[in-house]
Parts: sequence; C-alpha cells; structure tokens
Amino acid sequence: MTIARGLVAGATLDALTGDPRRGHPVAAFGRAAAALERRLYGDSKVRGAVFAGLCVLGAAGLGAASRGRTGPVAAATWAVLGGTSLAREGRAMRAALEAGDVEAARARLPHLCGRDPDALDAKELARATVESVAENTSDAAVAPLFWGALLGGPGLLGYRAVNTLDAMVGHRSPRYANFGWAAARADDVANWVPARLTGLLTVVCAPLVGGSPREAYRVLRRDGAAHPSPNAGRCEAAFAGALGVRLGGVNVYGDRVEHRPALGDGRPPEPDDIRRAVRLSRAVGLAAAGLAAGVRLAFGRGR
Repeated sequence: MTIARGLVAGATLDALTGDPRRGHPVAAFGRAAAALERRLYGDSKVRGAVFAGLCVLGAAGLGAASRGRTGPVAAATWAVLGGTSLAREGRAMRAALEAGDVEAARARLPHLCGRDPDALDAKELARATVESVAENTSDAAVAPLFWGALLGGPGLLGYRAVNTLDAMVGHRSPRYANFGWAAARADDVANWVPARLTGLLTVVCAPLVGGSPREAYRVLRRDGAAHPSPNAGRCEAAFAGALGVRLGGVNVYGDRVEHRPALGDGRPPEPDDIRRAVRLSRAVGLAAAGLAAGVRLAFGRGR
C-alpha cells in the first residue's frame, strides 16, 4: 500500500512541477558516475561492467534505504520521472517550428536527442521531435514506473541509474565501444518489457489523439521490430500508427549516418503532430502510473 501511494504521489508531483531547473538528483548521480569513470576507465568490457555494476548497485542501495515508506518512495518517483519535462521540450519545439524559427528549433533539439540538427529542415525537425517523444515516453515515464511497481525504491533508482549510464557511456564511439558495452546492454534489458508495455498503452490511448487502436496495433506488430533498437521501435511504431504519420528515415549522429526503415503508412509529421504526440505521451504516462499503483496494490494484497 505504501509503495503504491508513493508511486501515485511522485507521479502527481512530477505532473505538477516537472524537473527542477537546478540541483536535480539525477544530475548529481551523473557527476558521481563521471568521477568514478575517471578512476576506472579502460578500453575493456570488464572495467565497464565493474563501473556500471557499482553505479547501479549504489543507486539501488540508496533506494533500499527507503524501506518502502511512502515519503521516500514518492521522492524517488518524482526524481526519476521525466514525463512533464519531456512534454515541455516537445511544446517548445512545436512553438519554434510553428513560428517558422528553424534555428531556434535546431538549437533546442539536443534537449531531446543526440541527432545532429544542423542540416535538418522543419519537416525533419518535426519528425525527430515526434520520434524522441515516442521513445522517451518509455524511458521517462513507463519504465521507471514499471520497475518501481516491481521492486519499489531500488527499482526506481536502479532503473534511472541504468538509463543514465546508457546516455553517458552506452553510445557507439571509439572511447566507449568496450567500456560502455555493459551499460548499453543493461539498458536494453531494463527497457525490454517497458517498451512493449509503452506500445500497448499507446494502442489503448490512441483515440485520445484521434487515432485508431486497431491501426496503432497493426503498425506496432508490423513495424516495431524493423527499428535497429530492440526497444525504441516498439514505441515509435505504436506512435506512428496512433498519430497516422510515417516515421523513420536518415538520421545523422556526428560522423555516423543511420538509415532507419519507415514506420507507419501516413504522411510525414508536421508541427501540429508534435502537440498530438505530447498529448499521447502524457496519456500513456498517466495510464502507466495508474497501472503501476494498481499492480502494487494487488501485489500487496496477495502478500
């Protein structure tokens, strides 16, 4: 009961306030992880696994100190959720694109993803935003709630540690090809179920943005596995089907170019589709919070 209350309270706090402008707990974790990286770094998968293990176990141990009390669980839930901030960034991108300020949109895009914005026009910026909102709906909302419902405080903080480490060292580069391997694989595993749950919740919520659950499910089933990521494709395909748009295409990340397959059968996204994507993301996050609390209540009664 206390963990369910904490999940609901933390999700409500995130919905009301979002992330703080300064002093975010996740940023503090990132600084601590960076300091540990400087001591442990080596071009080795073993060293990378030790680094990731220490960081995740440390975060999960801090969550265990809450002992399932409502207040600490609520604080941890608020700290690890990012749905409100994700919506804020999506709205900022939409406002810039609707105003015709492509340069402002390009400057804002790194807040959402690591894609190189310099050569992107308004249509590609809109696509990048919709794809990022879709993918991050799982990372920022559904996944932490899933692990919080399953494991309480350790699940909340342990998941956020895994996801943060993937952003820090899990990307493909000469420095992190080996050292970041364990963090990247851990993130894939931690998001496997939540990404698919995000896809299914998107199907259920599709009517809230004028979409068809049947179409969203069809695109999810057909295109979800076509994406190079084992998890992001499920979220993006479901959003494409629910919004009636087509996602995918050429993405540039620094010196790396990726050719993504098409997801969905509709038209390319437009700025107004960002508004619909944000609304859908918020609905999925709220549904995930209710589901997490319900599962935790049922688990408590079972015990």
